[in-house]
Amino acid sequence: MKGCLEGRVALVSGAGAPADGTSNGMAAAATFAREGAVVVAIDRDIEACRRTVAAIEQAGGRAQALEGDVSRSADVERMAQAAIKAFGRIDILHNNVGIELLGDVVEATEDDWDRVHDVNLKSAFLMCKATIPAMIAGGRGGAIVNVSSIASIRWSSTPYISYSTSKAALNHFTKVVARDYGPQKIRCNAVLPGLIDTPHVRKVYAHLGPEAVEKEMARRHKRVPLGRMGTPQEVADAALFLVSDQARYITGALLVVDGGVSL
Repeated sequence: MKGCLEGRVALVSGAGAPADGTSNGMAAAATFAREGAVVVAIDRDIEACRRTVAAIEQAGGRAQALEGDVSRSADVERMAQAAIKAFGRIDILHNNVGIELLGDVVEATEDDWDRVHDVNLKSAFLMCKATIPAMIAGGRGGAIVNVSSIASIRWSSTPYISYSTSKAALNHFTKVVARDYGPQKIRCNAVLPGLIDTPHVRKVYAHLGPEAVEKEMARRHKRVPLGRMGTPQEVADAALFLVSDQARYITGALLVVDGGVSL
C-alpha cells in the first residue's frame, strides 16, 4: 500500500507520543504519514504531540502539531480551521481519544460518567461536526475512523461501565454517520481493538511494581487465542486499510482487531 494516501490531509486526535513507547494514536499518525498523507496531530499534551511530529519528520513525512481538548467545541473548531488554513482540505479523520474510569453502575459517580462520555463519545461528535463540511467542500468525500473497543460488544471483567457504554454508543454513532453522509462520498468505520500492549496499559498497573506488571502482561497474553496481545501498529494497520481506497466500498463497519479475544 506504499503511497496510498498521497495528497491527502489527515487529522489524528490523541496522536501524542509517550516518552516510553508508542501509543495507538502515534502509530496511526506515523502510518498515515508513511503512506503519503500530511498529518495534523492533535493532543492535549503538546510536547507529546511534538514527539510524534518529530518522528514523522525524521522519517521524511509531513506533520503539524496542534494542542487542544477534543471534548471542547471551541478547541475542536479552532483546530479544524487551523488544518484547513494550513493545508486547504481535510480528507481523513481518525478519532482516537479514550479514557476509562473504574466503577460499575452503582459505584461510578455522575461526574465520572459525564467525563468519560465527553472524551470518548462527544469528542467524535464534535470532530465530525467540524470536519465533515470540509470533506464535502473538497469534492471527493473523505474517510473517518473511530477507535472503539471490544468492551463495546462484550462484558468486561473490569468494572468500566462508562467506558463500555460510551464505546457502544460510538459504534452506533459510526453507523449513523456512515448512512447520513454516504451520498457525499464520506465513509465512516470503527476499529475495535482488544488487548493491546501500550504504555498506557502498563501505566495502569505500574503501582503494583515491575514484577507484578510483567505478570499481568503475561496473563493478558494468555487470554488471547492467537497467544499474545496486539501492538499499536496492528491497530494502525487496520485504520490504514479503512481510510485507504482498498476499503472504498466499506462503510459503517465495525472491524474487530483483537486476536480472537471476543470469540
